[in-house]
Amino acid sequence: MTVPAPRVRRRPSVPGRVLPLLLALALVAPLGLLFALAEGNTSDDHDLATRERLGVRYLRALGPVTDALVMAQSTAVAGAPVSRTALDAAIEQVAQVDDAVGDELRSHDRWAGLRAKLEGLPDRGLADPEAAYVAYGEANDLLLALYRKVRESSGLIRDPKPDSFFLQDGIGGDLPTATVLAARLADLVRLAPNRPAAQRAKTGLELAELRAAAFGPANDLVADLRAAVDSSESTDLGANVLTPLDAYQRSLEAFTAAGGGQAAPNPNQLAPAGLAAQAAAKQLRTVILDQLDTLLKDRLDSFDRDRLLARVAAGVAVALLVGLAVTLFRRQAARTHPATADSALPPDPPATARVADRQPVGVGAGAEAERWRPFDAAR
Repeated sequence: MTVPAPRVRRRPSVPGRVLPLLLALALVAPLGLLFALAEGNTSDDHDLATRERLGVRYLRALGPVTDALVMAQSTAVAGAPVSRTALDAAIEQVAQVDDAVGDELRSHDRWAGLRAKLEGLPDRGLADPEAAYVAYGEANDLLLALYRKVRESSGLIRDPKPDSFFLQDGIGGDLPTATVLAARLADLVRLAPNRPAAQRAKTGLELAELRAAAFGPANDLVADLRAAVDSSESTDLGANVLTPLDAYQRSLEAFTAAGGGQAAPNPNQLAPAGLAAQAAAKQLRTVILDQLDTLLKDRLDSFDRDRLLARVAAGVAVALLVGLAVTLFRRQAARTHPATADSALPPDPPATARVADRQPVGVGAGAEAERWRPFDAAR
């Protein structure tokens, strides 16, 4: 009887062995690319918001300097002794903030120039009020330049969200400019009657230009804050900003009536209106800075949550792909090395035994003779 030859198992080809690995890499590559892009975009946005909060911190420190400087200017122009207590304390506060964040905001040079100018201002009323007006005016110009530098280097001026953009524009641009120019207008009104008659025409033109320059940023501030409230998804922004904004608008209207509509405003009316506007601006500044910092903090928290979710999702996906690759590789290895899988089975019997096993039980030479014995006896 023919004994079948044993089957020869063929080893898989090289492409068949590496196909699971190629499949896993084909799935991991686009996933890694998407994760890298998302991580990069989130990191950039996170870094921008972090720098913006540093800018808000710096702007908060500049506020007391602004208040103390315009107050000292009005005192010096009036010829009275200037108390430097508030100004020196504000200078020290900004110096500490600049030491902490000035490297990232690149504000050291601007602050150094402004600080030298502030410390060089006289602590006594100058004999010439015009000289005091010019000296303090130069210091205020340097202060406004530092405001612009902080907004630019911190990225506040490039904020991508409408509500926070309008807030930073108001607090870092419109409000300090309006405060400085309003105080300068009040001081010029005080100086105008003492100027020579030959300069009256020039003084009148200067007053008109300064009125327009002072009231323009104030009106822009109101527009910015209302735009921020209208565009914001935060319900707290409107509730917190609108009340001090209304107070600022009322003080601005009083200041405008005292100095904006008259050819020669009365300094005795304009000065109290200017102080009221400055107090309202100070209260509004605190609210705006708090709201802006809250918006940026909430944005950072959102970025952190998104980054965590993306990393967890990427980790789970990679784990699943690795598990799939390992499973496919093991299956391929089992097909490539079957002896390992068959080692637990008993060995195949010899060919002769397999032939004998296929014969029916009781069939053989003796059994065949016993079967035909009765027929032989009858014959």
